[in-house]
Amino acid sequence: MWYAAGNTSSYEMAARKGLGVLGFSVGSVPELEPVLANYKKAIVDAEPIGAFVNDNVMVTTKAFIHEDSAQAFAGAAAAKMNEVQSQSFRYHDTFPHPEGVPTWPELIPDFSPEVMRSMSSVSSVICGDPDEALSQIRMWESAGADQLVFAVHPGAPDDTIFETIRLLGEHVIPKVDTDPVHRTTRFREKAGSDS
Repeated sequence: MWYAAGNTSSYEMAARKGLGVLGFSVGSVPELEPVLANYKKAIVDAEPIGAFVNDNVMVTTKAFIHEDSAQAFAGAAAAKMNEVQSQSFRYHDTFPHPEGVPTWPELIPDFSPEVMRSMSSVSSVICGDPDEALSQIRMWESAGADQLVFAVHPGAPDDTIFETIRLLGEHVIPKVDTDPVHRTTRFREKAGSDS
């Protein structure tokens, strides 16, 4: 079983119940690392409400990959992620409202390529060339994330989206996803063999 978590306080609660977490990244790896560590610590003593303990943290984030790093950052800036993030903080009143984020009707200012580079340095967004993307993904892996899901940003041009998908598939995923069996499948199979 899974729990969709928008608030970081939900991760540990989900772990105590043996639930995998479908997390939505609204922060950086350094901000979320202690949250993931608390999940991993609590899941060890889980009292599962489902058939098995689903020790699994999945984080959703955005990705903009291009063979030319500068084009990746320019494409990310052009996608106007600030508008979607502004809406998230306007309408998801359970998300903590960070200091400096404007309230209705103001928007978070447009992100420049330099802001996107800064965000990628802490893996708030996966952005750059395939090697940079791999390095940023490894940050999530080291922090305790078991899976990353890359959301398509509605403001990104189609060619940016397709190039990101191609480069992730050809150069990044084969280096990080080496097991052909999904982790949850292994938990499910183990639970079936124990009964």
